[in-house]
Amino acid sequence: MATISRLRSSDPDFDSQLQRLLHVDEEQDHEIDSAVASILRRIRTEGDQALLELTKRFDSVQASTVVELEIPRSEWESALESLPAAQRDALQSAARRVREYHERQKQSSWDYLEEDGTRLGQKITPLDRVGLYVPGGKAAYPSSVLMNAIPAKVAGVEEVIMVTPTPQGTRNPLVLAAAAISGIDRVFAIGGAQAVGALAYGTATIPAVDKIVGPGNAYVAAAKRRVFGKVGIDMIAGPSEILVICDGSTPADWIAMDLFSQAEHDELAQSILLCPDASYLDEVHAAIERLLPSMPRKDIISTSLSNRGALIEVRDLEQACEIANQIAPEHLEISTESPERWVDHIRHAGAIFLGRHTSESLGDYCAGPNHVLPTSGTARFSSPLGVYDFQKRSSIIHVSKAGAQKLGAIAQTLAMGEGLTAHAASAAYRNEPESGPAS
Repeated sequence: MATISRLRSSDPDFDSQLQRLLHVDEEQDHEIDSAVASILRRIRTEGDQALLELTKRFDSVQASTVVELEIPRSEWESALESLPAAQRDALQSAARRVREYHERQKQSSWDYLEEDGTRLGQKITPLDRVGLYVPGGKAAYPSSVLMNAIPAKVAGVEEVIMVTPTPQGTRNPLVLAAAAISGIDRVFAIGGAQAVGALAYGTATIPAVDKIVGPGNAYVAAAKRRVFGKVGIDMIAGPSEILVICDGSTPADWIAMDLFSQAEHDELAQSILLCPDASYLDEVHAAIERLLPSMPRKDIISTSLSNRGALIEVRDLEQACEIANQIAPEHLEISTESPERWVDHIRHAGAIFLGRHTSESLGDYCAGPNHVLPTSGTARFSSPLGVYDFQKRSSIIHVSKAGAQKLGAIAQTLAMGEGLTAHAASAAYRNEPESGPAS
């Protein structure tokens, strides 16, 4: 049986109880970090040779050149064609929905003209090349391929390079099929910190990228931290989270399964329910105990719920929204009558799921919005992965002759105030009559 904490917002020590529940030990494992630093150093200095040796050591894949580790497009397409029809149709339908949603995020360049003829604006350009890390072997995440690659291609990224480990040479057909659907350009059978290093620094075979996205284990996360600055990264994701605000009108079994949907990810995942109805919380607790034994991942779910799960009785739904903002969850379900009423109360959440028929799992696979979301309270200042993450902005400044007189005077005054005389002189030169060619 799963044990799950029962809290009441009216308890005098509720705030401290909540903080203990939310706490995650974020201290980086020094052994992992040290190992990753060594791997990255080897990739940076030895390139392909180190990549071959590390791939053999960690994945038991033997190759004489990195070229042999590139998976040809024909294999992706064959994987797609070989899928059962229902699975192939589901993957293609999900890809279509993800693409349609992200097409609406695409930003365009803009400018405006001032009265004196000065033109100001912003130029939007896609990144040139992006690397996508995808877990491989038994862990098949074709949905992650769709969610990371499609926004990049919608943004106009010219080349997306996917890396995925293939332990003992096992290549996951679902992942390869997703690559065929998503517009991936190249796929390499490499993984771990060494794959992140190859994408960041480049080797003789693998070109360096501008940004690395995609999920991975602790070694991959540590490598992404270390290469940030040399390349961009999407985010350092923490354990998965779901927070449900419920008024008691949704069947308890539904909510119990929604809590399971995140708890089954791993033992550190977090599932929390906020509700003002104590008897409904009892119903959900009973549903958890009744449904858990039938779950294939019941041991993981049980540990997750026991360590980091909670059923919290709140004063009312308004207080539930206040607590939700304090938590800033990755996934927030508002499973109430008239859920739109509460949306404006929410300031911090990665994704908001409205209404009793909107399970978080739909967002993971096929609703359309991205499932790469900020975790561990970072929704306070960050956003879901999107097309905008694969576009960059350049300022456009075209000052007219008349504009140079006005702006030059302002710049001179401010530059002299900062003691930067060359800045002031540079602006002042544009205020003087232009001299002809030197004789």
